[in-house]
Amino acid sequence: MADTKATAGGAGRPVLIGEVLFDCFEDGSVVLGGAPFNVAWHLQGFGLRPLLVSRVGEDPLGERLLAAMAGWGMDTAGIQRDPRHPTGTVQVRLGEDGQPAFDIVADAAWDHIDAAAAAAAARAAGPALLYHGSLAARAAPSRAAIEALRRLGAPTFVDVNLRPPWWSQEGVETLLAGARWIKLNDEELGALAAAGAGGPAARARRLRGRFGAEAVLLTLGAQGAMWVGADGECRVAPPPVGAVADTVGAGDAFAAVALLGLLAGWPAQVLVARAVAFAAEVCTVRGATIDDPAVYRRHREAWA
Repeated sequence: MADTKATAGGAGRPVLIGEVLFDCFEDGSVVLGGAPFNVAWHLQGFGLRPLLVSRVGEDPLGERLLAAMAGWGMDTAGIQRDPRHPTGTVQVRLGEDGQPAFDIVADAAWDHIDAAAAAAAARAAGPALLYHGSLAARAAPSRAAIEALRRLGAPTFVDVNLRPPWWSQEGVETLLAGARWIKLNDEELGALAAAGAGGPAARARRLRGRFGAEAVLLTLGAQGAMWVGADGECRVAPPPVGAVADTVGAGDAFAAVALLGLLAGWPAQVLVARAVAFAAEVCTVRGATIDDPAVYRRHREAWA
C-alpha cells in the first residue's frame, strides 16, 4: 500500500492562493465559488485553520465574500481589497450530464493579488503546505504572487483545474515543476501527460516522473480516483450516494480531504477513500460547499 506519512509534516497552517468568485447559475442563483475558496471552506469545516490569499473588489460581492468567511470562522487576513477591479464572477452552465461549463470574467480583482502583501500574510501564518491551481496564474500580478509564496519553501500541492481559454501548456508545466503533489482529472491528464501507450495509471506515472512529483492524485469522475506515487499506487471506487444535484464542487471536495490527509499523514489508500467519499457526498447538494458543521463533524468522528 502506498504511504503518504511524513510528507507534509511540520507545524503551521495550510495556505491557499488563487481565485475567489461567485458562481452564477442559469436559474439566477449566485453561489460563492473558486477552487481555492472552496477547498479552504472545507478545511475550515474540518477544523483546520487555513489561510486563503486572494483579492476582492470594494463592492457588494466583496463584502458578501468577507461576511461569509467571517460567518464560517475563516481567517480573512489574506484577503486583499481592490478599489479598481471587481470581485470575480463566473457563469456556470450545466450540461445534460450534469457536468459544468464555466465562463470566467476576465480582469477581476483576484487577477491582481499583490505579491508582497500575499507573502507577508503567508509568512505570518507559517505555511505547512501551499495549495494553488492554474487559473490564478492567467494574469501577471497573481502569477507573481504564487511564485512569491512558493519561494517561502512549503511543499506545494498543485490542483491543475484547467479552464479554457485561460491556460497554456508552457504555463501549466511551469507551475507543475517543483510541485510535490499534482491533482488533476482524467481529461486534464490527457491534455498534459507525455505521449505514449497505456491507461490512466501509466500516463499518471509519466506525468509524475516528468515533473519529479511525490504523487499524482487522479480523479476519475464516477469511477473514483487513484493515487500514483513514488511509493506505490492505489485506486478507490466511490461509495453509493443519493441523487446527484451537481458536480461543480466534487474536485474541490476531494482536494480538501487530500490536503487534510497529507497534513495528518494518512496512508494513501485511506486518503483516497475518504476524499472520494466526501466528494461524492458534496455532489448530492447544490453548489460547491456545505454550510452545515454537522456534516464535517460526522466525517471527522468517523475518521478518528
